[in-house]
This record gives sequence, C-alpha cells and structure tokens, in this order.
Amino acid sequence: MPLQNRVTPFGEPIATPARGLVYGNRGCLHDDDGRIRRRYAVKRWIACRLRFRGWHRSPLLQPGKFTELFFLDEATALAAGHRPCALCRREDFVRFCQIWQELYPGERGADAMDARLHEERVDQRTRRQRRHPLPEGLLPDGVFLANGNDAFVVFDGSLRRWTPSGYEHVREPRTGSLELITPPSLVEVVRRGWDPVVPFLHPSAGRRPPG
Repeated sequence: MPLQNRVTPFGEPIATPARGLVYGNRGCLHDDDGRIRRRYAVKRWIACRLRFRGWHRSPLLQPGKFTELFFLDEATALAAGHRPCALCRREDFVRFCQIWQELYPGERGADAMDARLHEERVDQRTRRQRRHPLPEGLLPDGVFLANGNDAFVVFDGSLRRWTPSGYEHVREPRTGSLELITPPSLVEVVRRGWDPVVPFLHPSAGRRPPG
C-alpha cells in the first residue's frame, strides 16, 4: 500500500503509487504507526535532491523522525511552499538567497526567509494553504493556480492540470475564478529565472496534447 507522503501543489500529503522527482520535509508529521497527523511541525519547509551522498533511510516514516515527502517536481514543491535545502542543494540555496536579497534586502538568513514563506503559505485561521489574488502581468512558467480543487501550472502561455503522475493538457477553466497558490515571494524568485539542479517541471508539461 502506498505511503501518504506524496505532496500536492495544495501542500496536502496523499497516498499514491506515482513517483516524484523531488524530495523534502517539513518536520515529523506522522505518528509511531506512520499515519499523518499534522500538515507541518516546523516553519523550515525544504525541497531536496532525491539522491545525495548515497544516503538512504529505510524504512520510511520511522517513529520520531522527519516525514519523508515527495513532489512531482520543483514547481510543485514551490507551490506547496518549500524552498531549496541548504545542505544537499547548496548551490541552489546560495542562488536562492541572492535572489531573495534582491527582493527583500532586509531579510537575511534562512529564518527570515522561512518566516515570510510561512506567512504566505499558511492561513493562520484554518492552518490550511493560503490562496492569493492573481498578480498583474504574465506569470512565469512553473507558477501554480487553483480553480476550485484543481491545480494548474503555467507553461508556455497556457495551463496544464496537475495530477500525481504528471500534467494534463486541458482547456482553460471556464467556471470559477483562478487563485494563486504558489507563494508570491516564490513567484518572484521564479520570475527572475530560477533554474534549479532538481527537475523544475515534470517532462509531461511539455508533451503535446493527444490528437
């Protein structure tokens, strides 16, 4: 049975046999039986490489250890509110900090970045994901929008619907209003040409639609 450790763009851990391209954590979310009990345990939400220095934890979801999370790609991790790990993605983290300083000169260090991100990604009343109005202007590839319970990634001037196994080419949503779910500060990081070492977008985003 699949573990409940695959994360959607809405930041929700789900159980699915589909595999992800990016790894991460936000503290220990599970109990001693491996059941997810909370959305987060710390403000430090990170996105990591799948492989680093041959490290491998088995089994997953060990009692008292951080919950191993998996994302379809970096864009999904950003939408959920995660930022690059300072250890396994050192070069990405340094570049991320440089961009952050351009955006927010007075905010230095991981704690300051994580504090802003936490405010942008979590609704403190409900402890669920916070949604934002769409910003003005064109959005860069990799930014996520929500239409009800569906998440869509911006790619090549159109939208692709997120699924656990990849993106679907769909018509633009016709009903309801679109809301921004990628935290606004991360939208601006992406807008400045974010190019990580981990896969930014799953290959399915660029596949041609059938027919």
